[in-house]
Amino acid sequence: MKRTVLILLAFTAAALVAVAPKMLGQDDQGLLKGYFLSKPVRSIDPITFQGQSDAGTGLKVWSYNATSTRSGSKGQKFSGVMVGNSPYTNKATTTTTMQVVPLIITIGSTVFDPTKPDNACFAGKVPMTIYKQSPITNAAKFTMNGVNVGDTSYTDAFQRASFWTPIKKNGGTYHNKLKLVVLKPVKVNLGTGNSTILTNTCGPLGGVNLGPFESLLEDTIIPSLSSQGVNPKTFVTFLMYNVVMYEGSTSNCCVLGYHFGIGNPLQTYSPFEFDTTHAFGGDILDTYVAAHEVDEWQDDPLGNNATPAWGHIGQVSGCQNNLEVGDPLTGGGNPFSVAMSNGYTYHLQELAMYSWFYGPPSIGTGKKFSDNGTFTSAQGACTD
Repeated sequence: MKRTVLILLAFTAAALVAVAPKMLGQDDQGLLKGYFLSKPVRSIDPITFQGQSDAGTGLKVWSYNATSTRSGSKGQKFSGVMVGNSPYTNKATTTTTMQVVPLIITIGSTVFDPTKPDNACFAGKVPMTIYKQSPITNAAKFTMNGVNVGDTSYTDAFQRASFWTPIKKNGGTYHNKLKLVVLKPVKVNLGTGNSTILTNTCGPLGGVNLGPFESLLEDTIIPSLSSQGVNPKTFVTFLMYNVVMYEGSTSNCCVLGYHFGIGNPLQTYSPFEFDTTHAFGGDILDTYVAAHEVDEWQDDPLGNNATPAWGHIGQVSGCQNNLEVGDPLTGGGNPFSVAMSNGYTYHLQELAMYSWFYGPPSIGTGKKFSDNGTFTSAQGACTD
C-alpha cells in the first residue's frame, strides 16, 4: 500500500513524485516501524522565500542551481534553497537560532514529560537535559569518510562533509551552526479520541493523531510563542518524549517526525520524538530522529527542493524526488554513535549527501555520497 504525502507543486524545477513510505506495523520480532513524513510547503515558493531572507524578514537561506549527471536525467537542471549561506562563496560562520519546546503530553492517566527524570526507560535521566547536551547543537569531533570535518555540531559537520570540495577550495572556514534556545514547556492533551498508548516495553509509547495535533501546533501553540522569541527568522522545534504520531488511525503508525512551515513570512517548525523505549529497534533512539529532521530542514527547508527521481531505498518503496537527506537511509546505513562529555552516547542517523541526489563526481568527503560511507555512488535512475 502506498500513501501520498507530497503535493505536486507547479513552481518547482520538476514535478514532485508522490512519496511511498514503506508501510508500518510490527515486524516478525514485534518491533514497531517508524517513518518520517515529507511535507512540502504550499504557501511560499523558493523565490519568495529567498526574497524574505534577503529582506531580513525570514530565515537566512541561499539558493543553488544544479545540473544532473545521473543516468536517466543527465543534463536536467534543478534549483532550490538551503538554510544558511552558500558553501560555494561564503567563508564565514552562519548561526541560526533553533528553539526547542518540551511537550508535556497527557494520554489518559499517563504523562509523557521530557522535563522529569525517567526511571523506567532512561535510568533516572532527564530527557530534556540530555537533549540539550547533544551533538545536534553542541560540538563533537566528527570524522566523515576518513576526513576530519571539525569539532562542531552534527548539522554543521554534515553540511561541511556534503560540500567539502568547494569549502576546502575557499579555505575550509565555512560553518553553518545552530544556537539552541530552550523555551517553556507546553502541556498537550488531545483526549482519548485522538491519542492512545501504542505499546509497552520498558515503559509506555504514546501516540497522537497527526491531524488534530498539527492543528493544535499551527493554530494555537506556535502563535502563542511569539512572546518567547519565535519568529520567521528562527526554527522552532517540539520535543516529544516517547510519543509518536499516527495518521487518522493507529494502523497508520508511526510518524517519528516531520518539518514544515506556515505563515507569510514563513515560520519553519518541526516536531520530533526522543525515544528511549526501544520500540523501533536498532539505533532509532534519543537524537536519531532529531538528526534526521533538523538536517532535512537545513537542506530542504520548504520540502520541495526538486531532484531527479530516486527511491526503492531507505523508507521509500516507490520513487521520490526531493532533497530529503534522511529518507534514503532511514532504518539502515551506518548511524553515528557519539559519546559526549556528559557520559551519554548519542545516536545520529547517517545522511545522504548533495551529490547522491544530483550525480557524480562527489563533492563530499572521501568522494563518498553519504556522511558515513554507506553510499559509494550516486542514486541511479528510479522507476515505480
